[in-house]
Order: sequence, then structure tokens, then C-alpha cells
Amino acid sequence: MSFERQVFISYAHLDNQPLTADQLGWVSLFHSTLQTLLSQRLGAPADIWRDDKLRGNDVFSDEILDQLARTALFVSVLTPRYLKSEWCTREITNFCQRAETEHRLVVGNKARVIKVLKLPIDGSGALPEAVGQLLGYEFYEFDEDRTPRELDPAYGDQPRQAFLRKANKLAWDLAAQLEQLQQQPAANDATDTSKPAVFLAECSRDRRDARECIEAELACCGYTVLPDRRLPDDEDDHRAAVAELLERCALSVHLIGAGYGRVPDGDSSESVVVLQNRLAAERSRQAGLRRVIWLPADTTATQPAQQTFIDALQQDAALQLGADLVNGDLEALKAAIHAALKKPEAAPDTPDESGTAGALRVHLLCDARDRKDSVPLIKLLRGRGLDVTLPLFAGDAAEVREANRQRVLDCDALILYYGAGDETWKYHQENELRKLQGQDRQRPLRARFTLLAPPLSDDKEVLQALADADTLDGLGGLDPQTLAPLATALGLEPAP
Repeated sequence: MSFERQVFISYAHLDNQPLTADQLGWVSLFHSTLQTLLSQRLGAPADIWRDDKLRGNDVFSDEILDQLARTALFVSVLTPRYLKSEWCTREITNFCQRAETEHRLVVGNKARVIKVLKLPIDGSGALPEAVGQLLGYEFYEFDEDRTPRELDPAYGDQPRQAFLRKANKLAWDLAAQLEQLQQQPAANDATDTSKPAVFLAECSRDRRDARECIEAELACCGYTVLPDRRLPDDEDDHRAAVAELLERCALSVHLIGAGYGRVPDGDSSESVVVLQNRLAAERSRQAGLRRVIWLPADTTATQPAQQTFIDALQQDAALQLGADLVNGDLEALKAAIHAALKKPEAAPDTPDESGTAGALRVHLLCDARDRKDSVPLIKLLRGRGLDVTLPLFAGDAAEVREANRQRVLDCDALILYYGAGDETWKYHQENELRKLQGQDRQRPLRARFTLLAPPLSDDKEVLQALADADTLDGLGGLDPQTLAPLATALGLEPAP
């Protein structure tokens, strides 16, 4: 698409009145900051237009109409005054109408209208319907008494830094959108589908900076990030909207913080954080959706309902289904996300190191201390013509985690080697396996067994006495008969 002007800033002139006589108005500061940042991101001077001479009692002029018709992106600085201004609402309405008629309002899943929220607004009835549903860039914060305050350097260094961070993110997003519009043919709606969409779940206020960081990084890497508009406040409608978005995604990411988050109007009284996690777990069970949950180790809830959710999330495998639970810092979260987004490599057609290409594959899930002690078992399995894989224990944490996940999903049978690991280790492994139950497998899992191996413990003695069908007793040593249930499950001939 071809446009003569890149960005049009729409605002109410009352919102550009300086707080003190010795400073710029907020919109003027926003304009100059965005001008510098966007120019740097584009590598050339940015073309941003703003009406800085007209006043609120002037007539909606042909000059404004001319600028709107030739502009790629429309940035509206939303405030209570903006919604009351006939001038401002006519600007945004006119731009939307012209965009729909002459080009398109939405290109590549991105609207050409960008909402900058200088202050919270009560409803959006004065805005075009398509704009009211869009997410915005919040340039305000709340004081301790929950009073909203715009991010203005006049309030101190912390608001100044927050203002610059928000402006920087907006500049990156505008630059990417302008480049996309420049490459987009006017009559072609095709979008890049080479990379999957990611559902970045809503979060409580204390995780919003981290969420914006993740959103920006994913967008820079070419991923579509959803939701791209505000979701309904009605619980039933919210569930339906989230379910529809999850169907389009290959990964969901959930950032769990101290706050409970907003609560839609409905019977459950659950927050959007809880609802979206529950829906994503269900999608994982049904269709193998990959998930990453970020719950930093030092997270302490500020509300009882949130603490209940955090406790359940750590203990209930159903809530973790399909998820990699990350307890580290933001960089650990990023690493886990990128590892989860890596396309699984196709199974090799050439013989592997065991020389058993095409053979049935058994994955031996064990503690690192069991590797030497498991050699007799590996020899017995290979003697039956089986390919054996072991977990990785060294390397980059995210890459090791992803490789081990793939090995669990790419085997015909799985043996949990209960040797050096204690009861807690065994519980953790079983919990991780339950979370993978809904994942897509390259081959069906025919059998899963727990092998009891030295050293002896009270728990192992109990399992030995119970003699469940899925338990292999190797406490007294290993022989082909110990593995007879596995051989039967895999359809092998009885051992001689």
C-alpha cells in the first residue's frame, strides 16, 4: 500500500495543557518522543502529523480530511475529554470510514487505528465499534489509593522511565506495521502464515510489564500474538472468545502474579487469569496445545483467591496439563517460550547410534545417578531388538527440557526407572507425564511401566507387595522374565 503520510496523531487540545508553565504539554512531549524513537526504528525520519494550531471551536476542516485520506496509521490519544469532543470523534470516525472504503482498516491482523490511553476511559460508546474492541497502550498508572495518573516526567523519574518504555514499545510496533503496509499489495489480503499464533493470556497488573516485553519480542520474531483486542466482560462470551482464539494458536503463555486479575460478570466469579488457564488446559487435552506457565518462585499472592489458585496450579496436574511450569526469571520464561515454539524435528530415517532404525522405541525415564545402574536393563531391551533412549541431563535448560519432552512423545513404550530417585522425584516425574497426556504424539504409546530398582525403600516395598500390572519388579535383579509384561504389550515373541 502507498501512503503519503505515515502517522496522524489525534487528540483533544485540553489534554495538551502543560502541568507547569516551564514544560511541554503531554501530547507535545509524546509527539516529539515518538518522532525520535520511530525515526530510529525506521532508519529514516518519521513522518508524523499533528494539528498543533487549530482549537476546539474551529470547524472540522478540509485540511484534516486531506491528512486523513493520505495517512497510513491513526494514533488516538484517548482521555475522558477525547470522548466528549465532537471534533475528535469525527476524526476517528472519518478515518475508519475512509480506511474501510479506500484501503482496509485491518491489515495482517493489525488495525490501522492505534489507541494510546493517556487516562482510563469509561466506556467507548463514542468510538467506532471496531475501535472500541481494540487493545490499547496504557500510558498511565495508579497511585497507592488507586487514583489514575498519566505517565508524565513531571511526576518524577519513575514515571519518566515508564513513559519512555511505553513509547519505545509503541515505536517498535508502529515501525513493524509501517513496513508491513509498505510491502502489502492494496488488493491482497494474504498474510504470513509461516509462523504460528501465540495466545498470550491476560494477567494481573503486577505482570503487565513482563507481558508487554514478551508480546514485543514475539511480534519482532514474526509471531501473531492473540488476543489482539479486548475480550468480552460477560463470562460466557469471554469463554467463547478465548476458545475461538486458542483454536488458532500453537502455544499459550500464562504469566501468574500476585494479583487475581479482573473478574468477568458470571456465575463462577473466576478471574480471567484462572479462566484462560483452565480453557487452555482443556484445549491441550483435546488438541495437544503446548503451554508455558510462568510462576516465579518468589510469587506471593495479595488475595486469598489468588493464593488458592497458585496452590492448585502447583499441585493439580489438570491445571498444568500440557504446560512447562517455569519458576525462574523473565529470561528463563523467554527461553521456555522459544523452545516450545521450535518445530519438532522429523524422526530420522537413517539408523541411530543403537543401529535399530525402524525398531520399537522404549524411553527409559531415570535419574542421572541411575545411568550406570541401568546398563543391564538397556542391554536386555536391545537384545530384544528394541531401540532405547535416555533423558538428557546437561546443556541449556530450555533445550534439555524440550528434547526430553520430545523423547517422551516419540516412544512406543515408557519405563519409569525407580532407582536412585526418591518418592518426591517419582511424584514429580509422574506429574510431568500426566501433563503430556494431551500432546500430539508421533507414535502411539503402547505401554508404560514403573521398574523398581535398588536401593530398597519403604515406598518400593509397598509397590512390590501390591504387584500392580504396570509395575516391573527388578529389586532382586533383572532377567528376561522381568520384562515379560513389556514384551507382551509390544507384541514381541516370548523370551527363550
